Amino acid sequence: MPTTRKPLDGLAMSLMLILCLCWGLQQVAIKVAAPNISPILQNGLRSAVAAVLVSGLMWWRGSKFSLTDGSFWPGLATGLLFAGEFLCVSIGLNYTTASHMSVFVYTAPIFTVLGLHWLVPGERFGLTQWLGVVAAFAGITVAFAGGFEAGAGFSRTLVGDALGVLAAVFWAATTIMIKRSVLTNTAPSMTLWYQLAVAAVTLPLLALVTGQAEVVTPLTGIMWTSLVFQSLIVAFGSFLAWFWMLRRYLASRLTVFSFLTPLFGVSFGVLLLDDPIGLPFVFGAMLVLSGIVLVNWQRG
Repeated sequence: MPTTRKPLDGLAMSLMLILCLCWGLQQVAIKVAAPNISPILQNGLRSAVAAVLVSGLMWWRGSKFSLTDGSFWPGLATGLLFAGEFLCVSIGLNYTTASHMSVFVYTAPIFTVLGLHWLVPGERFGLTQWLGVVAAFAGITVAFAGGFEAGAGFSRTLVGDALGVLAAVFWAATTIMIKRSVLTNTAPSMTLWYQLAVAAVTLPLLALVTGQAEVVTPLTGIMWTSLVFQSLIVAFGSFLAWFWMLRRYLASRLTVFSFLTPLFGVSFGVLLLDDPIGLPFVFGAMLVLSGIVLVNWQRG
């Protein structure tokens, strides 16, 4: 593993473009399969498949696999936070559009830097970053206001949007937990395994308890395509690729590039699901993206 991280080269930019496309499409993939299989069960199953694949990859590489190296409890906590994030996404998609969810989930960097500022020495930020926080939260407020366009459906939209923001908080807490624990020095594959394994256990159980474990037949090709995409491409391939890149390239450059994800998410939602997009939401989303750019300006 290299001791210094480098700026993005052609390979990194190409990979990041592919990752952003995949992440932007994942909310749409969950939504299109929802008539056959609940979003909660989808996220549980994809986590299970990806956990098995990560286990196989670790075995093939001869990676150390230990639950007694001090990483178990932080790993369990990280896994629960990871599961909480996708539980919020799963429930939220029943109330709001994939486009809205894509934007609100990707407010996570704002909550991450706020947590790191207070909890991790050396992660303080200055005026530019604070301006970014203000711009992002202003954007969230404006985007929430766009829910009024839904008329009678405003309450449902607002609930879904709020769950998207809560998912972002869980995502940020996951990052902070990794940063503040022994997981920061643990192999990326092991950290990912903890997240996937816990989600693979908890989410299907929650689906069963809440009566959302039923699969509606006949099973469609779209449903199978969605599950394969979520399991192999998103939960396994893209997450491993992201960890790999974080170890080789400057984190701030990668983070800024990843701001394409919500733009792709909104585009896919509009093109594939005919998601309605009003001016308040568009303006709010641009404020959010601007805020995230400012927060990460010259960081990493």
